Amino acid sequence: MKKSMRNLFKTGFAVVVTCFISVAATAQDKKAQDLLNEVTAKVKSYDNIAIDFKYTLNNTKENINQESSGNVVMKGNQYVLNFMGVTKLYDGKKVYTIVPEDEEISISKVDEKDANTITPSKMLTFFNKGYKFKWDIQQTVKGKKLQYIKLVPDDKKDKRKEILVGIDTQTKQIYNVIELGKNGTKTTLVVNSFKTNQTLPKNQFTFVESKYPNYYINKLD
Repeated sequence: MKKSMRNLFKTGFAVVVTCFISVAATAQDKKAQDLLNEVTAKVKSYDNIAIDFKYTLNNTKENINQESSGNVVMKGNQYVLNFMGVTKLYDGKKVYTIVPEDEEISISKVDEKDANTITPSKMLTFFNKGYKFKWDIQQTVKGKKLQYIKLVPDDKKDKRKEILVGIDTQTKQIYNVIELGKNGTKTTLVVNSFKTNQTLPKNQFTFVESKYPNYYINKLD
């Protein structure tokens, strides 16, 4: 994978993970807190979640306008994410990053006890620290009434100015996440399809090496 694509994948992956594994925060705005708690309760009630999404990155000053789509399936602390031609599979112990373009697979362990590690097991705690938040605007998009919660990073070194989380007030599900960077970059993730409690194959989160006979496997640890 080319360096520019790697950087874009990393940026996009961070936004995707932020969307799907973070909806809780410290109590600063009661209405915002109550709505986020409802979203949290909904997520907890599902056995699994399958999402199709669209991701865009724009920076008018730098003349950047990129769009990608992807999908993710999550169950407990396991997930399979397909994004920008790359598959990330986490079986609960290791992450398998599969890059067909390079015919390469990287395998690495994940320390879920590490506070800096982002995994689906932290789905409801990502925003517990480091953000101020408040009730923001309402919009109707494609017939959905969205309530936005604005998150502002406490860390002044954070490259993000603010994050807007749009929540469907009827379903209490996240519809979109908008990140506004201090450098003028805007990234938007829109959930096109949100399915729950699907019948999944038994090997949904199992890496099968025999499927990749010609791939170089890089064991990072």
